Amino acid sequence: MIIRLTDCPSRPWKNGLGRTREIAVQPPASGGDDFLWRVSVAEVDSAAPFSSFPGIDRQIALLDGAGFTMTLDDGRVHALTTPFAPFAFAGEAKVDVVLAGGPTRDFNLMVRRAQARGEVLLWHEPATRRPDPTTVLVFCARGSIDTAGGRLHVGDAWRPPPRTVDPLTLREGALALVVRIESHAR
Repeated sequence: MIIRLTDCPSRPWKNGLGRTREIAVQPPASGGDDFLWRVSVAEVDSAAPFSSFPGIDRQIALLDGAGFTMTLDDGRVHALTTPFAPFAFAGEAKVDVVLAGGPTRDFNLMVRRAQARGEVLLWHEPATRRPDPTTVLVFCARGSIDTAGGRLHVGDAWRPPPRTVDPLTLREGALALVVRIESHAR
């Protein structure tokens, strides 16, 4: 299934201090307190602190703009200024932000840590690839990507059907953020 970012409505952050577009959530239609995992694109227009998500592991990657510096309550400082480089942190961390320039957009993965583990991988070489069974979403961050269901352009995402063997083809100059989720054994 192809998801167009332009079809995802912009909504306020949990703390009301920014905006986000939810691309995918599992289980479908779950809310901020009961999702297993969630992928979104946030619009950061000001130095607003991040929303708190206790029990959630987060990964963030800069998509557009100059980025920002994150100061976490554990003393870590991270400059999110390199495009497409994922940074992981705990969702319950207090995170203050200082913009490096104007507005930015970033890609976000949130995973409920007691139930699963997630990662964001970067695919950037032109090639045909087969996603592994843990791949839940492929986001086109640059260029275009061909799937069995059609072509992805910047901002589009693809949710592979369960047990898919369909390949993806990254065209010259394409870059994909690939989300993988592994549920913990029960």
